[in-house]
Amino acid sequence: MAVEPHPAAGERNHAHRFIAIWIVASLIATPLVVLLIGPIMPPGNGSTQASGHVTDNTVLIGMATPVLLLVLIYLIYAIVYFRAPKGGEAILEGPAVRGNSGVQSTWIVITSILVLALAVYGTVRLLEDGAGSGQGPSPAWPASGKKLPVQVIAQEWAFTYRYPTFGGVETDHLVLPVNQTAELHVTSLDVIHSFWAYQLGVKADANPNVDNVVFVKPTRTQTFEVRCAELCGIWHGFMSDHGRVVQPAVFEAWAREQQKRFAGTAKYLPPYSTKYVPEPARRAE
Repeated sequence: MAVEPHPAAGERNHAHRFIAIWIVASLIATPLVVLLIGPIMPPGNGSTQASGHVTDNTVLIGMATPVLLLVLIYLIYAIVYFRAPKGGEAILEGPAVRGNSGVQSTWIVITSILVLALAVYGTVRLLEDGAGSGQGPSPAWPASGKKLPVQVIAQEWAFTYRYPTFGGVETDHLVLPVNQTAELHVTSLDVIHSFWAYQLGVKADANPNVDNVVFVKPTRTQTFEVRCAELCGIWHGFMSDHGRVVQPAVFEAWAREQQKRFAGTAKYLPPYSTKYVPEPARRAE
């Protein structure tokens, strides 16, 4: 008796072919993405923290590339090989696949490894050199070495900056020396704001009566933008400023000049403190 051929005898092994295509595409695309797109990822290399952000973004986009290719290649493969022929019979849906312990175990193991690896990597990178993020009044992992303390004071709708090592002088622009770590104490006089120096890779919430510490080490002379990143009232969109990173000698001369410039108003400032009680609350005392 003639033996009927199995319906799948002439079928291609689509799973093996798809996986092979995906692996080859990932091996080609991932290095290209890391090498070509990674260096131009935001926020640039204006500080040690900003460079760290670029590295982190490059790692994330490198890990995301194979995942993105997996989805795109599957869609293209399905469109090419499983589409209904023009004028032919409709292709019926195949039998549902359930209870494949091998596939389930592989999926759980791979996704768990990816998530845990990113969690560990992200935690270490976040704590390294302050990573440009506010760590509250007692940083868990402060930056090492000598630091220049600067207080960032937010209020509706401007930022001002106090330099305790220069007599507590308060200025209307942030100026920092290059290649020196600054310890920024971010606070607010009224509502919640957020200090964001984009090119320096620094962002920290400014809360009233709270000292939020963030570290940054500029690595080149530059002009950078400062913006409020928290909706704080009607003029929130205009709460912006420009800061500068200069050579240490230039910074020293600038700071001394600011002390002389604001000497007449310094006596009206409250004593330097890492945090201030908002004015309405002070009146109620």
